[in-house]
Amino acid sequence: MTSLVNCDWVARHASDPKVRLIEINWDGLDDYEAAHVPGALGWNWKEALWDPLERNFPTEHDFAARLGDAGISADTTVVFYGAPVQFGTYAWWVFKLFGHADVRMLDGGKVRWQREGRAVTRDIPRVEATSYTIGLGAGHIRAGREEVRKANSETGTVILDHRSLEEYCGERVGLPGKPDVGAERYGRVPGARHVPFDSLLNDDTTFKSPEEIREIVSKFVTSPRQKVISYCRLAHRATLASFAMTELLGFENVRVYDGSWTEWGSMVGMPIER
Repeated sequence: MTSLVNCDWVARHASDPKVRLIEINWDGLDDYEAAHVPGALGWNWKEALWDPLERNFPTEHDFAARLGDAGISADTTVVFYGAPVQFGTYAWWVFKLFGHADVRMLDGGKVRWQREGRAVTRDIPRVEATSYTIGLGAGHIRAGREEVRKANSETGTVILDHRSLEEYCGERVGLPGKPDVGAERYGRVPGARHVPFDSLLNDDTTFKSPEEIREIVSKFVTSPRQKVISYCRLAHRATLASFAMTELLGFENVRVYDGSWTEWGSMVGMPIER
């Protein structure tokens, strides 16, 4: 089973009732409503993947209810693409965290789909609700702040920062071109090495080849078994790097610090580096 599928694969499975395609939007559903891949449902990342009150993921009960309402059962193949791309990998990672068995990414998403001249639509598909049973969770792919602090003081674990160079160097706390918000302090986790998430992508938002990604990552990660903790500002870019390392390179010990710089850069007493 490959976790990265192309446009041809999605087109061939457009009418497969065992496949559910979902577009993950970062800000409302404007992009989805304007145009999406035929058959795709539209989700806003926070509404679909977060608890409504806590800065955390939904309870297992709420997550199962949301998936059941979307016509997703435990044996459904769920395929994500993001607007932009890293929000799709964030959804992939959350589904993996909850133990969904078959979750994949559409390589290049809507950008690649349209560049290939394929039709988009504004039609919203109808789904029939079903029941969803939570699988065996994968908590080992998530890192908390104390695990990052511990890794910071021990050898053998590589901490990777997947933000822009401006964020990594402490010039900004937000993405260039966006409001400069997201944490109280500027900088990075001490010792973190810089692997910008977009260095792993082609200009059509498809992933670079495994050979190209390995060359980029191997500057800091010397073995597929080495322990890695990835972070960015809110974890989206880190999940894209996690997907590349685990699904395309076969790395075995990659965790995402989903609190990322938004948490680390605002906590009292946490060390920073610039």
